[in-house]
Amino acid sequence: MKIHEVLEKRAIKIGIEATDKEGALKELVGVLSGIRNIGDQKAIVKALIERENLGSTGIGQGIAIPHGKTDRVTELVAVMGISHRGVNFDALDGEPVYVFFLLVTPKEASGPHLKALAQISRLLRDSYFCELIRKCKTAEEVHELIKNEEEKKH
Repeated sequence: MKIHEVLEKRAIKIGIEATDKEGALKELVGVLSGIRNIGDQKAIVKALIERENLGSTGIGQGIAIPHGKTDRVTELVAVMGISHRGVNFDALDGEPVYVFFLLVTPKEASGPHLKALAQISRLLRDSYFCELIRKCKTAEEVHELIKNEEEKKH
């Protein structure tokens, strides 16, 4: 699975304004609702918060990969957000989060969800790559950077 193939350019928001976890999740779900008919945004935010209550998806080094399942989507949907100020996301290392990958999958599907999580983790393991992402000014730049990185590795 290649992230640039499931992450549409219009699903990338640079300049997340929220400063806390719930606000960031609401903002990312708002981006999602602009590209997919997901019905009640609150239900998806609630599912994401329930997942966060099990353990933060803020994996450290300024990265979070919030994810949840809903019957409102028929396939894996990815949204990416970049915060310039940083968000208090209860990350494992206690640091603010700057790069978000939100994944929403159908309730009965776990295969694509796990493949996407693994691929995102591989991509973001490289701190230099994460710095480049944070410096991008447009969704097109972010998408191109991810695409180039994924094509280099395969």
